[in-house]
Amino acid sequence: MPAITKKDLLTLSEKEYAKLSKLIAVIPEDAALVKDEDDTSIKDVIAHRAHWIDLFLGWEADGRAGKTVHFPAEGYKWNDLKRYNADLRQKQAGLDWNAAKSMLDDRYKLLMERIESLSEKALYGGPMPGAKNNWTAGRFAEASGASHFRSAGKYIRARLRAAA
Repeated sequence: MPAITKKDLLTLSEKEYAKLSKLIAVIPEDAALVKDEDDTSIKDVIAHRAHWIDLFLGWEADGRAGKTVHFPAEGYKWNDLKRYNADLRQKQAGLDWNAAKSMLDDRYKLLMERIESLSEKALYGGPMPGAKNNWTAGRFAEASGASHFRSAGKYIRARLRAAA
């Protein structure tokens, strides 16, 4: 069930991040770097989740400033996500496992700080400025944070089961 208040969003984000953080803390680098049939590793998934927090923070800041918000990013449309994600994996290819985990931790802290700094109205009082849809800033924050943490955990647990 999606969060509908700032308190719910903070609680859900903290809960989902704690589960993901605990899961990845014990994964050795060699296991985190193994690619699947889609050329994606656990490290790639973690770095991807960190990057999407950056995207949300940029969207929210640009919308608040009255700038054009590019979804998901400038030069890409939502139907270009496969290409965007492949390009992102290529850009993040040089990251090692510890760097990916650190990046996720850093971005999680920034996300929580941003959520804390926004009022209930800014999070859930109407569409996020610049969004071009009815999604609130809180909904975008949840999609880029808690929901992404949950889906990453599901992917990682499946990968670990398959490797066992």
